[in-house]
Amino acid sequence: MSHPGVEATDRKILALLAHDGRMSFTDLGKATGLSTSAVHQRVKRLEQRDLIQGYGATINHAEIGVPLAAFISIRPIDPSQPDDCAARLEHIEEIESCWSVAGEESYVLLVRCTSPAALEDLLARVRAAANVSTRTTIVLTTYYENRPVTGTGEDPEA
Repeated sequence: MSHPGVEATDRKILALLAHDGRMSFTDLGKATGLSTSAVHQRVKRLEQRDLIQGYGATINHAEIGVPLAAFISIRPIDPSQPDDCAARLEHIEEIESCWSVAGEESYVLLVRCTSPAALEDLLARVRAAANVSTRTTIVLTTYYENRPVTGTGEDPEA
């Protein structure tokens, strides 16, 4: 399953970096058969083309004090008002992700909180800030998240 405009070597680099964003240019070169400088140029070009949008760390949320994860689906109370929910909620730091979705709700938020009481407070703030109704699903166990999906269908370690 390849995408037009992204050649196989670039896909391999993307898959490797999605698996380990701290992989060195030397190790990327070994894995792809390219020189270190050639890999560096390709990665720079992938960043410029916005195929690589950033690098990050996977955080242990329980260890930093926000063990409760929840998905909040929101729907405007007055659909005739402008659709500016994402902007109205941007200042709320507990919101990790905000997706516009198709279906009964307009947006789904991924939030991280310290406790059920903190989630209850957050829900009140979300409702007030965006004039929305909410439907909440609390995460009990996370088996995996943020897995690299690169469209290659291959294990980058193979």
